[in-house]
Amino acid sequence: MTGDSALNAARRARELEALGADPAVDVLVIGGGVTGAGVALDAASRGLRTVLAERADLAFGTSRWSSKLVHGGLRYLASGQVGIAHESAVERGILLRRTAPHLVRALPQVVPLLPGIGGAQRALIRSGFAAGDVLRRSAGTAAGTLPRSRRIAAAETLRLAPTVRRAGLRGGLQAWDGQLVDDARLVVGLARTAAAHGAVVLTGVAAERGGAVLRDTFSGETLELRPRVVVNAAGVWADTVDPSIALRPSRGTHLVFDAEAFGGLSAALTVPVPGSVGRFVFALPAPHGRVYLGLTDEDAPGPVPDVPEPTDGEVDFLLDVVNTVLREPLGRGDIRGSFAGLRPLLRTEGGATADLSRKHAVLVSPAGMVTVVGGKLTTYRRMAEDAVDTAVRTAGLAAGPCRTRDLPLVGAVSGAARDRLAAPQRLLERYGAEAPLIADAAPVAPGIDVTHAEFAFGISHEGALTPADLLDRRSRIGLVAADREAALPAAEAAFG
Repeated sequence: MTGDSALNAARRARELEALGADPAVDVLVIGGGVTGAGVALDAASRGLRTVLAERADLAFGTSRWSSKLVHGGLRYLASGQVGIAHESAVERGILLRRTAPHLVRALPQVVPLLPGIGGAQRALIRSGFAAGDVLRRSAGTAAGTLPRSRRIAAAETLRLAPTVRRAGLRGGLQAWDGQLVDDARLVVGLARTAAAHGAVVLTGVAAERGGAVLRDTFSGETLELRPRVVVNAAGVWADTVDPSIALRPSRGTHLVFDAEAFGGLSAALTVPVPGSVGRFVFALPAPHGRVYLGLTDEDAPGPVPDVPEPTDGEVDFLLDVVNTVLREPLGRGDIRGSFAGLRPLLRTEGGATADLSRKHAVLVSPAGMVTVVGGKLTTYRRMAEDAVDTAVRTAGLAAGPCRTRDLPLVGAVSGAARDRLAAPQRLLERYGAEAPLIADAAPVAPGIDVTHAEFAFGISHEGALTPADLLDRRSRIGLVAADREAALPAAEAAFG
């Protein structure tokens, strides 16, 4: 990296003032989710003068509501989308090995073989896992990084997922995938790395009139900008930036449980959805002593809310499916929180959203705006590369080649170098090489494993401008309402 990666209020003020004095830029990126941050990094690292404008906060939209999985694309094989599956596997390997090894880990997933899974379904799942092994090898990811799939004994299945029913358990099928410690942390890492390469990263700044005007949402002040090209990476709001496109969002819902509800789950408990082919519900071990249970795929027509809400039907669906394999069924009283995200899928005629392609699209409007939509978190880097390639051609920009395949994010560290860092494991998993900068301190509230030092770092280095930024995105305390309430005084005090 070539410069300072710290994002904070003072830098924001300086950069807004500098843009007012010199408003000519090469690329304006609208949207601070994983795709927008990826586009800003790609463009800045090619030597383009780049501005990212986000009306709220980094990872404010869909990018904080994912399953936190870095998928190898196995689900897409089941529907014949071989190209997307291979692309996913390649991008998973890049994240694991080069760009974010501090934020991504290998996660075992286990399908318990109970009487409800017949021989034909078992064979289908096993062949799917074997196809995933082929995908991994074709993507160049070694078995030392992601081990090959295998059948495991009942005792091993129960070690990984202790609350699975013992009666009739015939072992399990195990495969491996990638898991992010937190999707919002990936977005922050991308934005900070972009800033280190010269990008101007502005949160609380709305791009209006097609990007010709930037409005500070805190002060109300505006400035005119002269971008040579605008990249619309606004996710589920992309059609409000460019009305020439049409989106068909789908909602993915997760429930949040205390880890104790799943007895110390150490794998992705993978449960086939009865009556479907290739659809599963996952229980995923998560930070802060939690487990996330997801995922739904439902049409979400109508206005796009800032914070989507799960429906009662989705909650019942997730509980019903996971309870098919649990010894003691979970109920609504066990749920600590929930979250839902909207996928920005291109509108097509007919078909369920679960069957729509997750392939991304890069579109150019008659006015020359470049829009990137679709795709998924795992393939953000390839989406950004394609969008910047298109922007460079559209505007006739002089730019270097894409560098992001081998560009580590701020904090990236692995192997022996990681082992030598003097910091708690929890901090290493969230901050990587920067973990020693965060002196250990008292927790922000009793029973919450986030410290006052982390809140301070969020403000000084990670661009947090409000208590909500700290509670809901720099940490994920806000996923449980009671925890958020308990930590709110510390978040407010962090801003003095």
